[in-house]
Amino acid sequence: MLNKMGFKKLSFAIIIAFIFFGCGKDIPVIKDLGKSSYKLIDQDSTKFNFLQDLKGKTVVLSYIYTNCPDICPLTTHNIISIKNKLDNDGITDVEYVEISFDPERDSPSVLKNYAEVRGIKLNNWHFLTGDKKTVFNLLDEVNVRALPGDTTITPKNDTLYYFIHTDRISLIDKQGRLRINFKGSNANKNEIINSIKQIN
Repeated sequence: MLNKMGFKKLSFAIIIAFIFFGCGKDIPVIKDLGKSSYKLIDQDSTKFNFLQDLKGKTVVLSYIYTNCPDICPLTTHNIISIKNKLDNDGITDVEYVEISFDPERDSPSVLKNYAEVRGIKLNNWHFLTGDKKTVFNLLDEVNVRALPGDTTITPKNDTLYYFIHTDRISLIDKQGRLRINFKGSNANKNEIINSIKQIN
């Protein structure tokens, strides 16, 4: 039977073991996308094969449309913060990808302007669009939903359109495996950064 001192030592040992081994739990694989191939184009109208052109890279992936008034800009802003922190930590071998689920309106030039307005450097950040069927086949594979919402005409006769859509940032590892999803607009940035470091 343990005395009081022995119990304290055992309790301390259990806590230490939990700290060192419990936090190192591996991030499970949600889906293997390694063989996925979707022919899209980027903000420069350059052909981009998703995911084949990202093989061997850790990918931070999100889904946007440029007319979005709230969720998408917040998600993009969060990724900018994540990228800045990783860059400061010397982790620069990560690719950032944002796919538009409004390809009919989000042309390459519109996506490029979306990036430029936010001061995003495009050396390892890709804004992708393409054929609507291809884009939505990709979204289906990663279980992202985007449904057209209400359209409003302003007094100046401008059309405002909306999508009801999944709010998500996904991490894909170097083998093309979807590892973990996070909420994009109010992301826990430290948790995402730690997960990137873990799978990178």
